[in-house]
Amino acid sequence: MTINPIGMLTAITTIITIWFGHVMVRRVEARVERVEPAIAVCIFLGLFFGTGAVLVDSNQHSAILGIIGITFLWDALEIKRQQKRVKMGHAPANPKNPRHLTILTEFATATPVDILDREPCGKPYSQAELTAMLNAESKIEANS
Repeated sequence: MTINPIGMLTAITTIITIWFGHVMVRRVEARVERVEPAIAVCIFLGLFFGTGAVLVDSNQHSAILGIIGITFLWDALEIKRQQKRVKMGHAPANPKNPRHLTILTEFATATPVDILDREPCGKPYSQAELTAMLNAESKIEANS
Protein backbone atom coordinates (compact mmCIF):
# COMPACT_ATOMS: atom_id res chain seq x y z
CA MET A 1 0.00 0.00 0.00
CA THR A 2 1.33 3.43 -0.92
CA ILE A 3 0.68 6.50 1.12
CA ASN A 4 -1.28 9.22 -0.67
CA PRO A 5 -0.70 12.59 1.06
CA ILE A 6 -2.88 14.64 -1.33
CA GLY A 7 -5.97 14.62 0.90
CA MET A 8 -4.10 15.74 3.98
CA LEU A 9 -2.07 18.36 2.07
CA THR A 10 -5.18 19.84 0.48
CA ALA A 11 -7.00 19.89 3.83
CA ILE A 12 -4.11 21.71 5.49
CA THR A 13 -3.80 24.10 2.55
CA THR A 14 -7.53 24.83 2.69
CA ILE A 15 -7.51 25.60 6.43
CA ILE A 16 -4.43 27.83 6.18
CA THR A 17 -5.64 29.77 3.12
CA ILE A 18 -9.12 30.32 4.58
CA TRP A 19 -7.61 31.55 7.85
CA PHE A 20 -5.14 33.79 6.01
CA GLY A 21 -7.89 35.12 3.74
CA HIS A 22 -10.21 35.90 6.64
CA VAL A 23 -7.54 37.83 8.52
CA MET A 24 -6.28 39.55 5.36
CA VAL A 25 -9.78 40.68 4.30
CA ARG A 26 -10.51 42.23 7.71
CA ARG A 27 -7.15 43.97 7.96
CA VAL A 28 -6.95 45.20 4.37
CA GLU A 29 -10.51 46.51 4.31
CA ALA A 30 -10.00 48.34 7.63
CA ARG A 31 -6.66 49.92 6.69
CA VAL A 32 -6.67 50.86 3.00
CA GLU A 33 -8.31 54.03 1.76
CA ARG A 34 -9.33 52.46 -1.56
CA VAL A 35 -10.32 48.78 -1.74
CA GLU A 36 -10.19 48.51 -5.54
CA PRO A 37 -6.39 47.99 -5.79
CA ALA A 38 -6.55 45.27 -3.11
CA ILE A 39 -9.40 43.58 -4.97
CA ALA A 40 -7.40 43.75 -8.21
CA VAL A 41 -4.36 42.18 -6.52
CA CYS A 42 -6.51 39.34 -5.16
CA ILE A 43 -8.02 38.73 -8.60
CA PHE A 44 -4.58 38.73 -10.21
CA LEU A 45 -3.17 36.31 -7.63
CA GLY A 46 -6.24 34.10 -7.93
CA LEU A 47 -5.87 33.89 -11.70
CA PHE A 48 -2.11 33.42 -11.41
CA PHE A 49 -2.40 30.48 -8.99
CA GLY A 50 -5.38 29.09 -10.91
CA THR A 51 -3.39 29.12 -14.13
CA GLY A 52 -0.52 27.42 -12.34
CA ALA A 53 -2.94 24.74 -11.11
CA VAL A 54 -3.95 23.96 -14.69
CA LEU A 55 -0.41 23.95 -16.06
CA VAL A 56 1.50 21.80 -13.53
CA ASP A 57 1.82 18.06 -14.01
CA SER A 58 1.68 17.01 -10.35
CA ASN A 59 -1.77 16.37 -8.88
CA GLN A 60 -0.52 17.49 -5.46
CA HIS A 61 0.78 20.79 -6.73
CA SER A 62 -2.27 21.33 -8.93
CA ALA A 63 -4.63 20.82 -5.97
CA ILE A 64 -2.65 23.13 -3.71
CA LEU A 65 -2.34 25.87 -6.35
CA GLY A 66 -6.04 25.55 -7.19
CA ILE A 67 -7.06 25.96 -3.56
CA ILE A 68 -4.81 29.00 -3.15
CA GLY A 69 -6.12 30.49 -6.41
CA ILE A 70 -9.80 30.07 -5.63
CA THR A 71 -9.25 31.42 -2.11
CA PHE A 72 -7.72 34.62 -3.50
CA LEU A 73 -10.62 35.00 -5.94
CA TRP A 74 -13.09 34.53 -3.08
CA ASP A 75 -11.17 37.05 -0.95
CA ALA A 76 -11.57 39.65 -3.72
CA LEU A 77 -15.33 39.26 -3.34
CA GLU A 78 -15.10 39.25 0.47
CA ILE A 79 -13.20 42.55 0.58
CA LYS A 80 -16.18 44.21 -1.11
CA ARG A 81 -18.63 42.35 1.14
CA GLN A 82 -16.62 43.37 4.24
CA GLN A 83 -17.16 47.00 3.32
CA LYS A 84 -20.92 46.32 3.37
CA ARG A 85 -20.54 44.65 6.78
CA VAL A 86 -18.86 47.80 8.10
CA LYS A 87 -21.74 49.91 6.81
CA MET A 88 -24.27 47.63 8.55
CA GLY A 89 -22.28 47.66 11.81
CA HIS A 90 -21.46 43.93 11.61
CA ALA A 91 -17.73 44.72 11.41
CA PRO A 92 -15.94 47.57 13.16
CA ALA A 93 -15.14 50.78 11.32
CA ASN A 94 -11.64 52.18 11.69
CA PRO A 95 -11.94 55.89 12.59
CA LYS A 96 -8.31 56.42 11.45
CA ASN A 97 -9.26 55.44 7.89
CA PRO A 98 -10.75 58.36 5.89
CA ARG A 99 -13.04 55.98 3.96
CA HIS A 100 -14.38 54.60 7.23
CA LEU A 101 -14.86 58.09 8.65
CA THR A 102 -17.16 58.78 5.71
CA ILE A 103 -18.99 55.50 6.38
CA LEU A 104 -19.37 56.43 10.07
CA THR A 105 -20.94 59.77 9.16
CA GLU A 106 -23.21 58.45 6.38
CA PHE A 107 -24.47 55.21 7.94
CA ALA A 108 -26.11 55.30 11.36
CA THR A 109 -25.59 51.54 11.71
CA ALA A 110 -21.79 51.79 11.32
CA THR A 111 -19.78 51.70 14.53
CA PRO A 112 -16.11 51.53 15.53
CA VAL A 113 -17.05 48.97 18.22
CA ASP A 114 -16.03 45.41 17.43
CA ILE A 115 -19.25 43.58 18.26
CA LEU A 116 -17.38 40.27 18.27
CA ASP A 117 -15.16 41.41 21.14
CA ARG A 118 -17.84 41.33 23.84
CA GLU A 119 -19.83 39.06 26.07
CA PRO A 120 -22.93 37.78 24.24
CA CYS A 121 -26.23 38.96 25.70
CA GLY A 122 -28.70 36.99 23.54
CA LYS A 123 -30.13 40.04 21.78
CA PRO A 124 -28.85 42.88 19.59
CA TYR A 125 -27.16 45.66 21.52
CA SER A 126 -28.92 49.02 21.55
CA GLN A 127 -27.15 52.15 20.37
CA ALA A 128 -26.79 53.25 24.01
CA GLU A 129 -25.11 49.94 24.93
CA LEU A 130 -22.77 50.22 21.94
CA THR A 131 -21.93 53.80 22.93
CA ALA A 132 -21.18 52.68 26.49
CA MET A 133 -18.89 49.92 25.17
CA LEU A 134 -17.14 52.43 22.90
CA ASN A 135 -16.64 54.87 25.78
CA ALA A 136 -15.22 52.12 27.98
CA GLU A 137 -12.89 51.10 25.14
CA SER A 138 -11.76 54.73 24.70
CA LYS A 139 -10.95 55.05 28.42
CA ILE A 140 -8.87 51.84 28.31
CA GLU A 141 -6.90 53.14 25.29
CA ALA A 142 -6.37 56.53 26.96
CA ASN A 143 -4.93 54.88 30.07
CA SER A 144 -2.54 52.71 28.04
